[in-house]
Amino acid sequence: MAVKSVLVSACEKIISYSPKMRFVAIIDLRGNIVEGIMKKGKSSLESQKEEEHFCRQVAERRKMRTGFDRTLGKVRYVHVERERVSQLVVYTKKYIVFTTVEPEMSIKKKVELVNAVKRMVSKA
Repeated sequence: MAVKSVLVSACEKIISYSPKMRFVAIIDLRGNIVEGIMKKGKSSLESQKEEEHFCRQVAERRKMRTGFDRTLGKVRYVHVERERVSQLVVYTKKYIVFTTVEPEMSIKKKVELVNAVKRMVSKA
């Protein structure tokens, strides 16, 4: 299976994880969106330009966090809780998986989502 179809399949599986899902993007290490899916019936809270800018910043923050890997260990995931959306970022070797979910999703369900994402994209 080609890498592109593996990534599309991963996005589709992740977005179907819960009705509380909003958006899934797989980002390369330079911050470019390789694949992205918005949950059917949801609308983006940001413009496309803002979303692309945010994804570039996610990649930059990943690079900045590696400075602490030797002393603190590698980052497993990042969870940002905002008023209108929860953002979850999972790092793989070649990609960054960025998801947004409704803030009402329980913390337990968010951790389950992170673990599911790790399993789904472990080979990507």
